[in-house]
Amino acid sequence: MQPDTLLSFRDVNTHYGDLHVLKGVNYTIGRGEIVSLLGGNASGKSTTMKTIMGIVRPTTGSVAFDGQEIQRLSTSERVRRGIAPVLEARRLFPRMTIYENLEMGAYTQKRDAQFADDLDRVYGLFPRVKERRSQLAGTLSGGEQQMVAIGRALMARPRLICMDEPSMGLSPLYVEQVFDIIVEINRQGTTIFMVEQNAAMALSIAHRAYVLQTGHVVLSGTAAELRENPAIKEAYLGEMQVAPA
Repeated sequence: MQPDTLLSFRDVNTHYGDLHVLKGVNYTIGRGEIVSLLGGNASGKSTTMKTIMGIVRPTTGSVAFDGQEIQRLSTSERVRRGIAPVLEARRLFPRMTIYENLEMGAYTQKRDAQFADDLDRVYGLFPRVKERRSQLAGTLSGGEQQMVAIGRALMARPRLICMDEPSMGLSPLYVEQVFDIIVEINRQGTTIFMVEQNAAMALSIAHRAYVLQTGHVVLSGTAAELRENPAIKEAYLGEMQVAPA
């Protein structure tokens, strides 16, 4: 393991009953990186995120965060150690206000002066969230809800944010805004591990990427390398490779 490794999977296998989902998977996420995980439906992407957060536990193998194995830790303990999720489909509390949803993100933190600073950071990234902080979260558009979901994760003061399909269900305008915010959060020092089906957008901001198929990592490399890979172009970027005449 490299000294700057923040998160790693080593030979991780996971099962749902008899169904073998992740099959000897290895990932390494470096401190300060944006790393994307690409793959089609049922490839094991969401199971990867659930394994990081402790919702699913590996059958065999190890998951380490900042040099310490975490596969036996509770989800809340993982959050306390610095891992925060942005869940698929946002998963806000719809009958709570935006402010109350942000408060929930800080449940592992002390209510001190830092809480106000964390709120200011979120409001600075998302002015619309500040404007509507008293509005019920369930009344927001999909893009606005995604902004709140990212803000909620930031309230936990994470070192690593794990994002599951951040562009899902968003208009093209909101997709661009969300990815711009992801880049800014990373620039401010937070590591990002992102599952995403929009491969073009994901590879445009990532430093590195993995490609998962039926539970196996079949490709990995820098984002630039994967953007130029013919198989990636055809399968994920919508560019058919035409043989010369």
